[in-house]
Amino acid sequence: MQVVTAQHHELIEVFTGLRPRQFQRLVRAVHRNGGRALDPDRPGRPWALPLEDRVLLVAMYCRTNLTMRQLAPLFGISPAAVGRIIGRHGPLLALAPGRRKPGRHHILIVDGTLVPTRDRTVSASSKNYRYSANLQVLIKADTRVVLAVGRPLPGNRNDCTAFAESGIKDACGNATVLADGGYQGTGVLMPHRRQAGQDQLPDWKEQHNTSHRRVRARVEHAFARMKNWKILRDCRLKGDGVWWATSGVAHMHNLALSH
Repeated sequence: MQVVTAQHHELIEVFTGLRPRQFQRLVRAVHRNGGRALDPDRPGRPWALPLEDRVLLVAMYCRTNLTMRQLAPLFGISPAAVGRIIGRHGPLLALAPGRRKPGRHHILIVDGTLVPTRDRTVSASSKNYRYSANLQVLIKADTRVVLAVGRPLPGNRNDCTAFAESGIKDACGNATVLADGGYQGTGVLMPHRRQAGQDQLPDWKEQHNTSHRRVRARVEHAFARMKNWKILRDCRLKGDGVWWATSGVAHMHNLALSH
């Protein structure tokens, strides 16, 4: 017997963090990205669940990080069917790239976050004492909306290297980009640093650093909200799964910010 369904609107926000209207926008985005491959009249074996329930299953998987064996009885299907739904629909939740690159009038913030993952091909022992992947995230400074998520790199890569190799640098366009002191040589705006033999910074530089920290803190707030989706605390997915999980969470994070 199916316990969780999108027909019970009161369960949507509990298990996904999205209001019913925001969840419907996610369903429409998945249908648009999947095309006729997700329609009931497509050739082949029909899905065990309607589209809304399949999207709810994937969103709930990202939010709670329950195993497929735990999700199966909640949706009244087999663990194998859960795996097929996550594998097919999960990438369709990923954040769609912007149609236009940011212009000079935009102010963006970039930072990296470590996502613990069991896939050793995209992870390395990191400063969080776990095998993690470095995910670069680009947000708008004024709205905290995520614009792009870079491809995962081993967690022992420094941010200035990951900035270019992950593809985030290309997503910045001509915008002004703020970052912390780990992005030396990338052309972004960083805090002022003391030079050799300099005891303290001039007052005007200290004031600049204070303003910089206040604005840059918004990316840390975005990370804190994104990690309410528990899959970013221990990702069991392999291959591109680490990327689509983070990008899908970014998509749901953006929807949760909307009214």
